[in-house]
Amino acid sequence: MAHEISKERRAALVRLSAHIGVSFDDLSLLDEALTHPSYTNEAKGTVPHNERLEFLGDAVLELASSTYLYASYPDCTEGELTKMRASLVQSETLARLARRLDLGSYLQLGRGELLGGGADRQNNLENAFEAVIGAVYLDGGWETARDYVMRQLAPEAPLVQRSYVAHDYKTTLQEHIQQKRRASVAYELIGETGPDHDKRFTTRVLIAGQAMGEGTGRSKKEAEQQAAAAALRCLKHS
Repeated sequence: MAHEISKERRAALVRLSAHIGVSFDDLSLLDEALTHPSYTNEAKGTVPHNERLEFLGDAVLELASSTYLYASYPDCTEGELTKMRASLVQSETLARLARRLDLGSYLQLGRGELLGGGADRQNNLENAFEAVIGAVYLDGGWETARDYVMRQLAPEAPLVQRSYVAHDYKTTLQEHIQQKRRASVAYELIGETGPDHDKRFTTRVLIAGQAMGEGTGRSKKEAEQQAAAAALRCLKHS
């Protein structure tokens, strides 16, 4: 159900919809996609937040990205496609795409979340990115949502190469450290957010006790893989 939007907010959402290349019949969906639960809590529930749209957008994103990879890499196995999809839609990538669209400046946040840097927090940006996809899907249907997702993922798609994403990052990191430094590698869970049905875990990798990378994922194993990948990138440029 559409909710009331102020004149100023509506004008901002119209600018954003033009920027992302999607014309909304119902701007309240876009408004909802960019409303954090903390804002709803302070508004005493009068404005819907984006968790339900994020849930829907996540499913649309998975189907759209899977469709793209299936068509683009006909020689890849199911296992390879799964790893490629995980690399393409990982939390870090989605947050980066949200920053490219400047979604953080349109997020409605509670005062504490805003003062705490919530407009640029990776988890908030990832959720907003997926929620916008959900809003596009509800407003314009599957084809509109699919095309929108493909436009957003296009800059990232060339980075998804079989030789890169087929690695087990944890194993690669362990081998690298044993060969070069013979130091210990450990993983530490440092954050856990989201409802029980849609958890996000954040993990830090420690090499010889020193933090070398962080990663976020929908499981602890995925978070550890992303942390290992971040550490490998750090080591490559050190």
